[in-house]
Amino acid sequence: MNVSELKSEFIKRYGEGPVAGFFAPGRVNLIGEHTDYNGGFVFPCALSFGNYCLIRKTGRPTVMFASLNMDFEAEVSLDNLDKPVGKEWVNYPIGVFAQFLKKGIRFTEGADMLFYGDVPPGAGLSSSAAIEVVTGVAINEMYGVGLPRVEIVKMAQKAEHEFAGVMCGIMDQFASGMGAKDHAVYLNCDTLDYELVPLKLDGVKIVIANTNSPHKLDSGKYNERVRECHAAVDALKPYKNIVQLADIQVDEFEALKDHIKDETVMRRARHVVTEIDRTRRAVDYLKEGNVEAFGKLMLASHHSLRDDYEVTGPELDAMFEAAVKEDGVIGTRMTGGGFGGCTVSLVKNEAVDEFISRVGAEYKAVTGLTPQFYVAETGDGGKRLF
Repeated sequence: MNVSELKSEFIKRYGEGPVAGFFAPGRVNLIGEHTDYNGGFVFPCALSFGNYCLIRKTGRPTVMFASLNMDFEAEVSLDNLDKPVGKEWVNYPIGVFAQFLKKGIRFTEGADMLFYGDVPPGAGLSSSAAIEVVTGVAINEMYGVGLPRVEIVKMAQKAEHEFAGVMCGIMDQFASGMGAKDHAVYLNCDTLDYELVPLKLDGVKIVIANTNSPHKLDSGKYNERVRECHAAVDALKPYKNIVQLADIQVDEFEALKDHIKDETVMRRARHVVTEIDRTRRAVDYLKEGNVEAFGKLMLASHHSLRDDYEVTGPELDAMFEAAVKEDGVIGTRMTGGGFGGCTVSLVKNEAVDEFISRVGAEYKAVTGLTPQFYVAETGDGGKRLF
């Protein structure tokens, strides 16, 4: 749906008058999975699809929330913008309003808001972060708040914690807010220091494969992994003064891992520590133009996510196994929170069409599900469109 169609839909729903439009992208993470809430490094890029927010301030003391993707609509009083509405999608934008209220910002005017997303929901490409960030960017500008973009990113993460119940790291919201076309974001999730690294993938495409087995972060498995990582830190603290798993190097972990008596907790920690190391090395390889070495680290990442972190599942593993057999595949791995969702692959240009055909057919034969493929185009972070 293009911008003029979105404007028409807004006017059809809310009537004639001025309207502003904002956009924030989804993201795909090239490497560095489940490291963000452990203070480690991640390497995502913003995508060309995401979530749109059309907004008009009104004289009413309420905010209207509607979506072209969801049937549920809500009218929420300005006094209730800090309270969830059941388990509905509107909690994502309401949660962002709540963060502004926490900062002492008071709204004296309501608004009509219409959302539309072209991120496949449940694919693990951060549709939730995109709606949070686009809401924050829209509120910040329309109400003249003037907060810096990084602050909007942090508030979007808080909204996810408090209104969706997912104790996510900062990666998704940061990529959606701070990404740039033709670049990936090399982010230290502890300090929020970041570098926009040019994606030098000469002759290579990024191909996203949606398993169409939706991931469900609210299932509790994601939060369970967070707790297991905290347990690993507690077990290691008497032997090394750390506050998070990013504070320990691979060789140090190998020397101390036997102090983690729970085998499952040890494996969770081993994934995080080695994944942080893989991410550092992968970015160095990309800067050197060594895409083949980058791809090998993607394979190792998937193995670790499958065997140590146990967040892949049969569909993601079936997609991975189909992909690694194909000529022209430089690297492939699951991406996102896991438990369904997407893989991301680096595929030579001349092999992309056959990759999509053959991998899609094998995956369907194994799982009975029909996948979707996207040749990824990078995009900019959250912004005003009109």
